[in-house]
Amino acid sequence: MNATTSSSPQTITLGGGCFWCTESVYKEVKGVLDVESGYCNGHVKNPSYEDVCTGQTGHNEVVKLVYDPSVISTREILEIFFVVHDCTQLNRQGNDVGTQYRSGIYFSTAEQQDTANDLIREMSQDKIFDGSIVTEVLPLQNYHAAEDYHQDFFERNPYQGYCMAMAAPKVAKFRKTFTRLAK
Repeated sequence: MNATTSSSPQTITLGGGCFWCTESVYKEVKGVLDVESGYCNGHVKNPSYEDVCTGQTGHNEVVKLVYDPSVISTREILEIFFVVHDCTQLNRQGNDVGTQYRSGIYFSTAEQQDTANDLIREMSQDKIFDGSIVTEVLPLQNYHAAEDYHQDFFERNPYQGYCMAMAAPKVAKFRKTFTRLAK
């Protein structure tokens, strides 16, 4: 699908499990101008990683993306999202379990909300996945950037065990599936 003609950068925030994995993929996407790991949609102001890990803050581990819609569309951003994580697992991604790992799209415009809902409806009707899609689509609220040591984690720690086992395969899957969108 073609990108929109608007050249003003847009922001969308995505929760697809551990933010290290999601960040590592979107750092490779053409048209993505900035990727920041953080926490959103919880009830505690300025939570720490340790707070979020308790599962008691209501926050989700997310990446906030700034992208150029003249290069990549919201739909393409979301198509990548649905390929690189399991949107049928409620409050988990693999061995990462808890509400902080839930699948979520946190929009900043009505167009993003419509695009997300339309794509989820299409994929559900076409039975793309074996299970039901559990991705929440909500406005972004109470966003807080993650600590500095979480930013660019995979890039700085490619041989760390979790990165090799979880992030690297997601990056490889992105590169194979979306060659034309890779930087």
